[in-house]
Amino acid sequence: MSAMSILTEAELRALVPLDHDAVACVEEAFRALATKAVAMPPILRLDIPQYRGEVDVKTAYVPGIDSFAIKISPGFFDNPALGLPSVNGLMVLLSSKTGLVEALLLDNGYLTDVRTAAAGAVAAKHLARADARVAAVFGAGVQAGLQLEALMLVRPIEEARIWARDFARAGAKAEELSARLAIPVRAVEAPRAAMAGADVVVTTTPSETPLVMADWLEPGQHVTAMGSDAEHKNEIEPAAIARADIYVADALSQTRRLGELHHAIAAGLVGADRHFPELGAIVAGTAAGRGTSSAITIADLTGTGVQDTAIATLARKRATAAGAGTVFET
Repeated sequence: MSAMSILTEAELRALVPLDHDAVACVEEAFRALATKAVAMPPILRLDIPQYRGEVDVKTAYVPGIDSFAIKISPGFFDNPALGLPSVNGLMVLLSSKTGLVEALLLDNGYLTDVRTAAAGAVAAKHLARADARVAAVFGAGVQAGLQLEALMLVRPIEEARIWARDFARAGAKAEELSARLAIPVRAVEAPRAAMAGADVVVTTTPSETPLVMADWLEPGQHVTAMGSDAEHKNEIEPAAIARADIYVADALSQTRRLGELHHAIAAGLVGADRHFPELGAIVAGTAAGRGTSSAITIADLTGTGVQDTAIATLARKRATAAGAGTVFET
């Protein structure tokens, strides 16, 4: 007989806030990906186009970590019109030694939101200028706010702009974030206006057509693209990948297949086998990050199973220490 703990979204929100520890947890996951024999299979994705739905399944085993997570992450992008969130899901944590289920994390996508935002912070920490003060965020959903919040943990952001196709939603998000983060955040009607003069640009949309154009990029800018986690999604004009001084993938095998990079490859602007550094190698110091203050840098984040295992094991560790969750004998 073995025991399994079940943790609810409310419990997980209390246990794992978006903070420096969460960023450090994800940063170490990227370091492990570059320095250890991590087993991380390709993403399994189920598409349900009739309802603008998709379901991703991600996992990874990291040597030295006693547990591994399997994450099921649905995204149904017509849900807001029904009064429902676009994303939800859950994680299952299993023993690396026996395969027995150790915990069921009923997070409704919360842990994915945290680890995705933390990855954006890791990218900015290693690629954005140290004096970055102005941020531009594309999108007005949950991740848009979390990316800005995470960015403020690693860079001295003093103001932000938000652009979204729905200007009213952008305005409401800007008002909310101004109050919550205590910096001026304003909505802008044109994406180019949002980018002009921004030090860091973060794209957080499910767009299938480019939102960031190559000739809009300015010296010294850093762009984190985290919305293109499927082949049909595309937030960055392919020419921008070719123009960047430094392009960084979270997992090159993934970005060649479904990230912004794969659109540049398909357009014939980048060779299919061209090598680019991965974020983990930059974290580990085996690849160079930003070299000059004028460099244009792009991070292509498609989401990795190693991030899920990292955040899930952090959640269970904190739950055990706090005596949180409901324990079932199985």
